[in-house]
Amino acid sequence: MSMNITIHYAFLPQTDPEATLAFYRDTLGFEVRNDVGYEGMRWLTVGPPGQPGTSIVLHPPAADPGISDEERRTILELIAKGSYGALTLGTDDIDGLFERLEAGGAEVLQEPTDQPYGVRDCAFRDPSGNLLRINQLS
Repeated sequence: MSMNITIHYAFLPQTDPEATLAFYRDTLGFEVRNDVGYEGMRWLTVGPPGQPGTSIVLHPPAADPGISDEERRTILELIAKGSYGALTLGTDDIDGLFERLEAGGAEVLQEPTDQPYGVRDCAFRDPSGNLLRINQLS
């Protein structure tokens, strides 16, 4: 039996909803699919235009009631270092997207580079510190 499986939601933490919204909507060009607040916290769901079935949920890391204050502090430290969340995106114009992100003030980690393993990519951090790698698609 054959099944069609897609990635529907991916989750990344965000620590500043306004800066996160500005980055993903205004700089990266994603659509806002949902913007929900609850008890002083805010969840943002964004996705690429023309791909309504694929979304990123940008969530407050403090929202999980099952973690301790110490665990919450550790998570926030890891987010700030950029070692907690990561996402790889693909584009047919890596140089154009790089220029747009750089002009928008995104934190550049790596300019577009031909990697020895056959991928041309670049890297940024979003306002919360999440690593975003962007691959050139053929």
